[in-house]
Amino acid sequence: MSRFLLVFSSLFLVIPTFAADPLPRAKPETVGMSSERLARIGEALRADVEKGRLPGAVVAVARKGKLVYYQSFGYLDKDAGTKMHNDAIFSIASMTKPIVAVGALTLLEHGQLQIDEPVGTYLPQLSKMPVAVLKSADGGAGFDTVAAQRQVTIQDLMRHTSGIIYGGRGATPVHKLYPASSSSAGSGMTGKEFVDKLGSLPLLHQPGSTWDYGFGLDVLGLVIEKVSGQPLGQYLAAQVFKPLGMKDTAFAVPPEKAKRYAKALANDPDTGKPQFVLDLTKPLKFECGGGCAASTAGDYIRFAQMLLDGGKLEGKRVLSRKTVEYMLSNQLAPGTVNLIANADPTSADMGFGLGVAVRTTPGIVRKVGSVGEFSWNGAYGTSWWADPKESLAVVFMAQTPGPIRWHYRYVVNALVEQAIVD
Repeated sequence: MSRFLLVFSSLFLVIPTFAADPLPRAKPETVGMSSERLARIGEALRADVEKGRLPGAVVAVARKGKLVYYQSFGYLDKDAGTKMHNDAIFSIASMTKPIVAVGALTLLEHGQLQIDEPVGTYLPQLSKMPVAVLKSADGGAGFDTVAAQRQVTIQDLMRHTSGIIYGGRGATPVHKLYPASSSSAGSGMTGKEFVDKLGSLPLLHQPGSTWDYGFGLDVLGLVIEKVSGQPLGQYLAAQVFKPLGMKDTAFAVPPEKAKRYAKALANDPDTGKPQFVLDLTKPLKFECGGGCAASTAGDYIRFAQMLLDGGKLEGKRVLSRKTVEYMLSNQLAPGTVNLIANADPTSADMGFGLGVAVRTTPGIVRKVGSVGEFSWNGAYGTSWWADPKESLAVVFMAQTPGPIRWHYRYVVNALVEQAIVD
């Protein structure tokens, strides 16, 4: 090669994209981040792996559409001594919810679903749910019921204002009537049994009055099935996963991929109690949209980047820009009681869009970020956020289902944000 060609080539040198990379790579410095500062992520996580507090993790960071950090740490399966790899598959729990919200919005864009429609239009069992009125503040005296002031809507399902709550997240007599969680519902009953069960119960709040964590996105997934005539996973595969190249995201981990499935530590490192992560190598009774999918860091950062890019990725459009803007806008009206801190203390004082928390203030929230940032995390330790102002997308995958998961949300947030230098 001539000297001229060598010089010419060096002028246009780009960071190569490897086959397994979810997005084009770039040196951090070319997009305003510091390689030296990003290295602090590995220092912190490796230290916790050595201390036995973290089994393993995968971290992906993209800025301005370029992948600047993509590394794995620790063990896929510590008991077996299997090292973690970037393509590890994780049970993502409630990180399923934003995906299902996007799926429902694709139906909206085809005129097949409206945001203010009563859920009972599609699931008649839920059309006449009464509302509980606790007789005492602690619920110890039981409850009466009154008629709902209006039916639960599709919007209520997406923003957790339906009053259809998780049984495992409270101690009132109403909570005790509900299934504990998405995973327990999806693994323990069919979709019809689930809807019939909910239809026999009272709402805890008047629809629209209170943000309280619950089965909204599980119900929404069943609405998607009703409208589309397809199983939820099949519909999402066609409308979201395949267009975005999310090849490892699904409601089951097939046998040929099981060797890439990450495991939690057997016992919580702080309490010593056994830990639970939904095993998606075993069949579900229904594909619960609130918490029953598996994914990889690479797949999920492509999903996050699609939302940052206004509904498209690499020329393939999933949603329109205006629909994405609406999804990522605060949907909680003034006066709405916001109990988001009870679900995730790291999201305290955030608003809520459709399937995602949204930041409405530069301060107050306990993490570094920008107004307009959006996120929603998983109970088994996975987390992510995207910041349109900074053109930043971050995915942290780990199976740490105990309270320690909140620690990593704070730590990873600080370590990524401090690496932004321009």
